[in-house]
Amino acid sequence: MAKLRGGIDLGGTKIQAAIVDGRNTVRGEARHPTPRDGGGPAAIAAAMADALREATGAAGVESGELEGVGVGSPGDVDEKSGTVAAARNLDGWEGSFPLAGALSEALGVDVRVGNDVQVAVEGEYRLGAGKQFDSVLGVWWGTGVGGGLILEGDPWLGRGAAGEIGHTVVKRGGAKCPCGRRGCLEAYAGRAAMEAKARRAHEKGKKTDLFELMEKHDRERLTSGIWERALDHGDKLAEKLLERAVKMLGTGIASAVNLLDIEAVVIGGGLGTRFGERYMEPLTKEMGKHLFVDERPPAVEVAALGDLGGAVGASLLVA
Repeated sequence: MAKLRGGIDLGGTKIQAAIVDGRNTVRGEARHPTPRDGGGPAAIAAAMADALREATGAAGVESGELEGVGVGSPGDVDEKSGTVAAARNLDGWEGSFPLAGALSEALGVDVRVGNDVQVAVEGEYRLGAGKQFDSVLGVWWGTGVGGGLILEGDPWLGRGAAGEIGHTVVKRGGAKCPCGRRGCLEAYAGRAAMEAKARRAHEKGKKTDLFELMEKHDRERLTSGIWERALDHGDKLAEKLLERAVKMLGTGIASAVNLLDIEAVVIGGGLGTRFGERYMEPLTKEMGKHLFVDERPPAVEVAALGDLGGAVGASLLVA
């Protein structure tokens, strides 16, 4: 039992917890919605602890028996102190919060925190779609658009904020991003920005099934599954917004490839794992328009670890 470790993937709409053994096999898991009731970081941390306890129950252990717990969190993560600040895709999380300390106290075990996308990318590099490459750019397409880098076998964190591909500018003076700036990739491809755009269009009379499907399936947000159902219904607005997102993703990724000349791009995240194969051809075609060395494009792979990839990657912080 001492070799079991926990992993928690904190996202804008869901908290995924997993218990992983020494062979990186998932022994228990749990998935809870991310609180959006105004409770802020404390309420979110409590929900994370609940999800982890449910996962340990499924694995037949107590949280205190784990070797440790790793957490992948959005926002500005200080790995040394375990604090997280400015996680703007989470409800009420503007200031700094001691996430590692709060979880450690609740669970009775050592907790380490890393950037959500970076730990997921490291998981894919070690265990999934990036195993055969030395340099990988991970692009996590979900509530926002995040990135992570492996260069010559080592994670590249820069001064702590490397990989923020979602906030590279794909259109100068373009759409307003949730970060407050204009023209960011996330302003076009992030699920939160796409939902805001869809709401504005719907309020102006544009026909769409998106919000009817959201209510029918008892969701508070347009999740990846709702977008997929809308596409399957032939929803023109959903098609248009996803096509726009893929176009901007291709533009932003190509620019990053031109700068870094990496071997492979791994597409993950809620939207990425769901739509990566479906939109692979238009994505790579759009990339090709902007690649400086277009005869030698990088490999583009969909994340192989699936919905549990973030939690499994986070658990590697303990290993």
